[in-house]
Amino acid sequence: MKESFLHFLWRWRRFEATSLFTTDGQTLEILHPGEWNKHAGPDFFNARVKIGNTLWAGNVELHVKSSEWNNHRHSDDPAYDTVILHVVLEEDIPIYRSNRERIPCLELANRIPSGILSKYRRLEKQRSWIPCQNEYMQVPAIVRTGWHERMLVERLEEKTAHIARILEETNHDWQETFYRVLARSFGLKVNAEPFEMLARSLSFKVIAKHKHQLSQIEALLFGQAGMLNKEFKDKHPRILAREYQFLRHKYKLTPMNESAWKFLRLRPANFPSIRLAQFAVLLHNANNLLSNILETKDIKELEKILDVQLGGYWLDHFVFDKESKASSKSLGRDYVHLLIINAVVPFIFYWGKVKKHDPFENHALRLLEQLPPESNSILREWEAIGIKAENSFQSQALIHLKTRFCDQKRCLECAVGNAILK
Repeated sequence: MKESFLHFLWRWRRFEATSLFTTDGQTLEILHPGEWNKHAGPDFFNARVKIGNTLWAGNVELHVKSSEWNNHRHSDDPAYDTVILHVVLEEDIPIYRSNRERIPCLELANRIPSGILSKYRRLEKQRSWIPCQNEYMQVPAIVRTGWHERMLVERLEEKTAHIARILEETNHDWQETFYRVLARSFGLKVNAEPFEMLARSLSFKVIAKHKHQLSQIEALLFGQAGMLNKEFKDKHPRILAREYQFLRHKYKLTPMNESAWKFLRLRPANFPSIRLAQFAVLLHNANNLLSNILETKDIKELEKILDVQLGGYWLDHFVFDKESKASSKSLGRDYVHLLIINAVVPFIFYWGKVKKHDPFENHALRLLEQLPPESNSILREWEAIGIKAENSFQSQALIHLKTRFCDQKRCLECAVGNAILK
């Protein structure tokens, strides 16, 4: 049995709580179990219990066996002197505070309802796609819907944590921060890190100085990406390389190593060379990009701002010096939607949070509601269970639930898991 199961039992009082006694024979009444602490220190803060005739207020610590108190070296930590009750499955040894006072202990071994225990063991042993696959649809819709909304907010907060770090790095320069966030999203999963490295090495202020010259923006991006450090036969990359050498010395730039970029197993349309060229066009085309992103309320307008079409040299090239059949090379609707989901929405949500302006947070959520769901294996599996995402709000929530809870078997922290166990 895991300690997290004891946390669940204690937090929701899902054990036989009548006629309680401590292991040394004192009567025990639980007035309040306390507040669950997810950080360092005792497991529950500000609990209230009555032991014998004395009312106690303080903290509660839980272990499977009482000896784990010593194994975790709590005896050496003054933070645990505030523990008023030790809750365990089994007391194998008595536990004492640093002043040698014995800590009252409640043993739960014979107080766990058999129904809850069997459900818990079934979830723990389950090897299906999600542990509660057979029970998920039996949980009331109101519970599932509420939890999905919580998952969406958690996912956004997870993404905004990265934005917060970038904002700190840039000394609260919102333009620079959005530029880096957008760059990272251009790389999707495979080239996210190289794209962010590139944006970090080439500030938006430098790009902005050359905004009206697409060839100079291309030269800066491809040069900093390490893709112009060779001899070329085609005229276009030769011009870019020459331009970059001038700009590199002007701004004292240090290029990346080209080996950071991943081409293997990517479709040519997703090659980083194509994405860099598209990123250059977007930076060239957009006037006041950040302001437009923040002020545009309509999803169609956002799509127009973000979608770009390559022309010229890139019509019949995916990489330098290798001609290919001419083809359209726009970002495309699906890719633009991913940029909105992964960059625009989290940024707007965080902007609203920092500025303490709820309409921006609500606007971010509404944008997700206007977007169709992504298409991937996780969402197809959810649909097979009976949960079909109708929009990106729902699909993002389901992806977060699967990857952050179901895959890690955090059933005891999940509202759906709790409903099944109750």
